Amino acid sequence: MKFVCLVYIDSVAIGALSEAEGRQLADDSIAFDWGLRDSGKLILAQPLEAPQAAVTVRQRAGKFSSTDGPFVEAKEHLGGFFLIEAKDIDEAIALAKTSPIMRVASVEVRPALEQVDSVTGRGRPEVA
Repeated sequence: MKFVCLVYIDSVAIGALSEAEGRQLADDSIAFDWGLRDSGKLILAQPLEAPQAAVTVRQRAGKFSSTDGPFVEAKEHLGGFFLIEAKDIDEAIALAKTSPIMRVASVEVRPALEQVDSVTGRGRPEVA
């Protein structure tokens, strides 16, 4: 099964890190990603830019609008994700708990919905 692990960064905790601690956290996180990849568990991991770099796009009543920056002010913000393969939610949670990012973040572990067909009646293409 695939699980998306959404990393919510605690702005206060990450802001309190020294430059050296921030570098160490980045190095530890990269090593964690490589460990998961080498074990066959990691599909993709990607950090995200700060919320201020985001644009939120909406469609309401047939009209589009966009807003710069975060939609709401919050103590935590989506800072990245990793997509893993695990036998079940318990294994996915156990893997997420070993991430060094847990020092300054919470990780939401969510099963990916397996799409077997669509409204068109055609299945998803085979993954090579």
